[in-house]
Amino acid sequence: MTTTTPTAVPTPSGTSATSAAPFTGLGTLLRFYLRLDRVRITVWTLALALTVWSTVLSLAAVYPDEASRQARAALLENPAAVLMTGPAYGIDNYTLGAMTANELSLTVFVATAIMSILLVVRHTRAQEESGRLELLRALPVGAYAPPAAALLLVSVANLVVGTGITVALIAGGLDVVGSIAFGVASAVTGVLFGAVAAVTAQFGEHSRSATGTALAVLAAAFFVRGAGDIIEATGSWLSWLSPIAWAQQTRLYVDERWWPLLLSVATTVVLLTVAVALSRRRDLGAGLRAPKPGPAEADSALLSPVGLIRRLLRGAFVGWLTGLVLFGVAMGALASSVEDLIDEMPQVLDMVGVDPDALTASFAGMMLMFLALGATAFGVSAVVRMRSEEDGGRSGLVIITGTGRSAWLSAALGVIVVQMVVALLVSGAATGLGVAFAVGDWAWVLRMIAASLAYAPAGILVVAVAFALLGCVPRATGLVWVLVVWTVFVAWLGEMLDLPDELVALSPFSHIPLVPAENATAMPLIIQAVAAVLLVAAAIVGFRRRDVQV
Repeated sequence: MTTTTPTAVPTPSGTSATSAAPFTGLGTLLRFYLRLDRVRITVWTLALALTVWSTVLSLAAVYPDEASRQARAALLENPAAVLMTGPAYGIDNYTLGAMTANELSLTVFVATAIMSILLVVRHTRAQEESGRLELLRALPVGAYAPPAAALLLVSVANLVVGTGITVALIAGGLDVVGSIAFGVASAVTGVLFGAVAAVTAQFGEHSRSATGTALAVLAAAFFVRGAGDIIEATGSWLSWLSPIAWAQQTRLYVDERWWPLLLSVATTVVLLTVAVALSRRRDLGAGLRAPKPGPAEADSALLSPVGLIRRLLRGAFVGWLTGLVLFGVAMGALASSVEDLIDEMPQVLDMVGVDPDALTASFAGMMLMFLALGATAFGVSAVVRMRSEEDGGRSGLVIITGTGRSAWLSAALGVIVVQMVVALLVSGAATGLGVAFAVGDWAWVLRMIAASLAYAPAGILVVAVAFALLGCVPRATGLVWVLVVWTVFVAWLGEMLDLPDELVALSPFSHIPLVPAENATAMPLIIQAVAAVLLVAAAIVGFRRRDVQV
């Protein structure tokens, strides 16, 4: 009896896939990943840099003198404002730099963290789940080269984004040292949460669970930091348990100190060490947490397209809904503080175009509009999820078992639209609840629920655009995020930057009055509804005619 041993795969360099050193091919992989994500990194950099730059200019225009800035600083005494901003440094002498750091840094830090989480999972667990990493490992590529390349990619991405943020702040007229510290803090925080994603990628077999767990850690860090800052205005012991607080404790533009960032660096090193140790304890493609065996028989609801799609989107829907509720209550609770601000600084009314006779309603309407944008973003993400289901061949498998193409796409449309409208209504209720707490009038709850329905046609129209791309040009489905980002930009800064009407009109939400401060008119809603129906019809026709991956 004879035995054979596996023969190493020969390579042009004379090495073999089985004998490759741990980091063989790292440089090649890094260049490849950079090429794959060059557009993503560019979009993140431009989006954050332009947001920072335009926000600084807007704050400078709205709060041009010390008196107006001090009136603004008084808002930070509200617990809801502290939760959504951060520790209040420099409020005794509230400069433009201190205002920017206190009120914008949290948004930027969270954005870089989300970018890093998505990039790390995309190049680690998602590659394993799809089987591409196994093919890659068959080449002369070291075992640690792919994850190392992913982490280096995230480091480069954060370096680019941090540089863009620094340049944008300096271009806005802020101090150079503080701007550099802002950029460095953003980059370091992003890399840290990239390391968090590297750890969460070791546990489950699916990229969605890795992303969801990492985002849950980010959310926990957000609320721990918020609770700590509510206890003490400049941060309590509880704040120091959050990595986000470490970045904010640099005291940007007030009294810069760099040592809190060393905590972020040290934690990143520890997390990466843990990720490497965990990766050694599992097989390629598997997770440390074995999946639970499913029931012997599937739920009868899963036998229908509607039930299956609802199950696929359940986790994302609950996550988005939770975030919208928390944001709605927190922002609504600021209503009473806004009235105090306007009493001290009436010129703000002219800058933002708010009706002084309906101040609370105008403020609540602004918050509701942003929540409606959040509900719309959920709808778009759900459509993009359906695209990923098709890429994985799962939609095709459902179709070839007897489900019609039109039935499958219509089921997806129905579930997503219903969930988005539910998110709208719940967002309105949450905002109304926050306002009711602030002003003591519980009629606001029903009023805001009714007002939220005015945004339904605009949200459905954006989702219909996503469906049209999915049905007709599936590779371009992700481009719908450009429309979402533009809509958010117009809602946030369109009025202050005095954008041309033609550009503002590209946002479906620009055609909706600021309800409940203003009355909604029927014609724009009807036009948007008709446009959405036409786009959905085009999506169904396109989906029936094109190939579906199996």
